[in-house]
Amino acid sequence: MNSNSHQKITVMHIVECAGGVDRYLKSFLKYLDREQFNTILVCSQLYKTEEFSFCTEIVEQVQMSHNLNLRQDRKSIVALRKLIKHYSPDIVYTHSSKAGALGRLANIGIKNKCVYNPHGWAFNMQVGRRKQIFYQFAEKLMASFCDNIICISQSEKQSALKHKICKAEKLHVIFNGIDITAYEKHITENVVTREHLHIEKNAFVVGTVGRLCRQKSPDTFIRMAYEVIRKIPQAYFLMVGNGEMEEEVLSYAEQNGFADRLYITGWVDNPTDYIRLFDVATLLSRWEGFGLVIPEYMLCEKPIIATEVDAIPNIIHDHENGILIPMNDWHSAGEAVCELYENDSLYQKLVAQGLKDVHEKYDVRRVAKEHEQIFSNLMK
Repeated sequence: MNSNSHQKITVMHIVECAGGVDRYLKSFLKYLDREQFNTILVCSQLYKTEEFSFCTEIVEQVQMSHNLNLRQDRKSIVALRKLIKHYSPDIVYTHSSKAGALGRLANIGIKNKCVYNPHGWAFNMQVGRRKQIFYQFAEKLMASFCDNIICISQSEKQSALKHKICKAEKLHVIFNGIDITAYEKHITENVVTREHLHIEKNAFVVGTVGRLCRQKSPDTFIRMAYEVIRKIPQAYFLMVGNGEMEEEVLSYAEQNGFADRLYITGWVDNPTDYIRLFDVATLLSRWEGFGLVIPEYMLCEKPIIATEVDAIPNIIHDHENGILIPMNDWHSAGEAVCELYENDSLYQKLVAQGLKDVHEKYDVRRVAKEHEQIFSNLMK
């Protein structure tokens, strides 16, 4: 492919998991300079390939298993290696731990450059000690099969150094960003209203965006809600997402008599339409590679309450552009909500600083430019 690309650099992205990685790719590839770079996407069966036609030259799909499955993993590696040899990209860019392993193994011995982005280290998840050791060992081993590792936060880089994943010179930090231009264009369009969701006009809406899974701590959110509603009777709680803990959350609300003050949207393609309905936005994660929803909250001009874990303190500075609380501490979360409800000057201060920060630090155009620089440097 390179011989007909007029000296363009061809980058092949290999991805398995969707969700946050999906959104990350769509946003930064949109602004990548197509006069300098050709983009090939090799994605798993979880992806809707047609959604990437606007930002790629070629999209290929390969069956991949999210969990360890030696038989399927071998097939995936063979298929990926065949595609790498066929298209002969200058750079192979693998995303997240599973595609990172499959892609780098498939690329062994092929003359090109290789980049890896873990999108949050697997060994930082709250898993058993044996799994953490296994993930650390795997990342150390696989680090020798790539030229650069992109960290999405300073915290992620420090974690890599702490666990001796690789030498510091291999690590590069590119903070995540969001598509501010697309948001500002969308803001004038018809959006969801409180009336649509049968939320009272005078309700004080506390919301969260994310899967209802252990990482995002919906159990902490719903227990916080119970404390808040006893102090703020007009409080209402909006959870944007779905997941395996939904039944547990609903059951707790019903048992404690406030199910009528809770709305769970299920999976939505337009989370910012719901964020606009919040009075206070929360991210109560137990671990977090970056927390891309935080700059989205900032752009929607919402004060933020978030847990002091992993990369979050790189973005949120306590009582400057948000409020930080300990993990699993629904009491502190509830107190923070009440503080914002009662203190309008603090509320407005956090909103103003958050809006300033998102424009200065978290525009995805910067993410694209910093990737362009790394790609260009690799080819020198």
